[in-house]
Amino acid sequence: MPEYAEFLTAGGAVVRVEGAGAEAEVPYGMQPVGRSAGIGRAVDTFEEALSGVRAAAESALAVFRGGSLEPDEVEIEFGVKLSAEAGALIARTAADAHLTVRLSWSSGRDPQP
Repeated sequence: MPEYAEFLTAGGAVVRVEGAGAEAEVPYGMQPVGRSAGIGRAVDTFEEALSGVRAAAESALAVFRGGSLEPDEVEIEFGVKLSAEAGALIARTAADAHLTVRLSWSSGRDPQP
């Protein structure tokens, strides 16, 4: 049985997030029992959990928009993991945090170092 984290939105809606790899943790032939088995209820609202990731995105955008490069477009991709205990985390791939940044310039315009 998969494990879930439940987040409430500011409007009172419930957002359930499935835990990664939770199904592999239960031995064959066994299941957790009870009405709330496998469900963790988050302390923070969904919006509060994501606010740290939003602040990280805003900071990263300020870094890449500022300075001498002046790209026409900035694309920032975060892998986000939600946890009932920790809220939203920037997820990792292998041993590193997941963050992809793409900068682009219009044709005929070169970046200035």
